[in-house]
Amino acid sequence: MKELTFALIKPHIVKNSIVVERIMNVINEKFKILEIKKVHMDDQMACQFYEEHVGKFYFDRLMKLMCSGPTLALILEGNNSIKIWREIMGPTKVYKSVHTHPNTLRSLYGISDTRNVCHGSDSAESVKREISIMFPKFGYDKYINS
Repeated sequence: MKELTFALIKPHIVKNSIVVERIMNVINEKFKILEIKKVHMDDQMACQFYEEHVGKFYFDRLMKLMCSGPTLALILEGNNSIKIWREIMGPTKVYKSVHTHPNTLRSLYGISDTRNVCHGSDSAESVKREISIMFPKFGYDKYINS
């Protein structure tokens, strides 16, 4: 089933063009890229994007990272794209990823649970919300209903 997903490559990775190129090669093998842009989040955008994490012990650390430089935001299309992108990323916790999913992006390039390379939407609802934040002119509803 063709569907959209949202992907975000975090600032500490965007600074490394070799790793970005490797990640983009993986993405291009599996998905059609509908939109891509660099976004330097400010506090307001980062807080809106990660609102479900407000109050968690790692929230301040996550905000500092996400506002530290540009991210690479992508809208991806493919068969079962939400599930496939999440499998490619691997578990959120880098330590777990290294041991249980050694060939995933987070295992290969992750540093910590916050600096875990990338983000991927976990549901169709999250895809819609995250796209609306990063690509407000995309027209998600129009795309889905076409």
